[in-house]
Amino acid sequence: MTAIEPCRRTRCYAGVMAREISVRDLRNHTAQVVAAIRGGEELSLTVNRTPVADIVPHVAKRSPWVSSVALRSIVEEAGADPLLLDDLADVRGDLIVDG
Repeated sequence: MTAIEPCRRTRCYAGVMAREISVRDLRNHTAQVVAAIRGGEELSLTVNRTPVADIVPHVAKRSPWVSSVALRSIVEEAGADPLLLDDLADVRGDLIVDG
């Protein structure tokens, strides 16, 4: 990966941040840049030595949705609040007034 080594590193208050890479180097050495990102490196994309974007490794996020089977299991294990039915009975006849 020596082809993209001439890139600078940006300094911040905490120390070294992402390595800078120009649009030209990205275009000419795409495979090496992708390999560096896959390896966990964070890069700062520059145009005329001005940072314009950060390129960081993708982090897979867990879906907030769970299957119905998993949800049933969670509800069965956790159970409901024992006073929930009492709270619902207290407000059952109340009107909701839009402000």
